[in-house]
Amino acid sequence: MEKIPTIFDRGANFKVIDHVREGCEWVFAGEGIATEKLDGTNVRLTLRAEQCVRVEKRRNPTKVQKQKGIVDGWYVDADEHGQADRWLFEAVHNTDFTHWPDGEHSCEALGPKIQGNPLGLEQHLCVPFNLEVPAYDEIPRTYDGLSQALAKLESKYSPSHLAEGLVFHHPNGRRAKIKRKDFPAAS
Repeated sequence: MEKIPTIFDRGANFKVIDHVREGCEWVFAGEGIATEKLDGTNVRLTLRAEQCVRVEKRRNPTKVQKQKGIVDGWYVDADEHGQADRWLFEAVHNTDFTHWPDGEHSCEALGPKIQGNPLGLEQHLCVPFNLEVPAYDEIPRTYDGLSQALAKLESKYSPSHLAEGLVFHHPNGRRAKIKRKDFPAAS
């Protein structure tokens, strides 16, 4: 699983600066579509005949692994009986798989006990990136424009809550992201 790059370089305080990250120029050329970045836990579900037959969760490399050059995360099987994965499986059980095609689907598990529930959802569920994530038509593509837009961008998935950020999808499969909290606080 390839790490999605942030569209701007970062400064000394780890906040983004007004300098386009190499490889993300296409975003500012107006290419690709902007979708809502959902704040939950990344999972991969395997479906067969509208039934979930496998649940995997994302693992990120440790500090030691990063020092050895391992930078991209990977998926490991989630444990249906493990307390740490309880809410992931509740999200799976609450998700309607009707009309999902067979195959592997990267999703975001969301809900009351996941990542502080920033979207205010009442139940846990999984949202597949390839089937349901909402798109935004009119998004500025400048540093200041994105900073201002994200400060007030309402979630299309959960209206009356702020969107965490945006993921830009290029037709050739490239992706790039920006989150509201990536920008320095307004002074």
